[in-house]
Amino acid sequence: MNEGRNVWALNGLTGGLIATGLLLSILAFLSASAMSVQHANAENYYKLVNEKSIKMFSTDNAKHFVDAK
Repeated sequence: MNEGRNVWALNGLTGGLIATGLLLSILAFLSASAMSVQHANAENYYKLVNEKSIKMFSTDNAKHFVDAK
C-alpha cells in the first residue's frame, strides 16, 4: 500500500505548490483588475440634480446622479 507514495507526486508537495501558485495567481489577477477599475473610476465625478426631491426609499434615486463630465 505504501509503495505508490511519493513526495513529488501531484497529491504531495508538487500538488501543494501547484495549488498555492494557482491561488496566488488568481489573487494577483483579481487585485490587478480591482486596481484598474479603481484607477478608471477615480476621477469619474458625479453631480447631484434635484437633491430636494430625493426620497429615502426609492429606486428612482439613481436618476439624480449624473456624470459631471
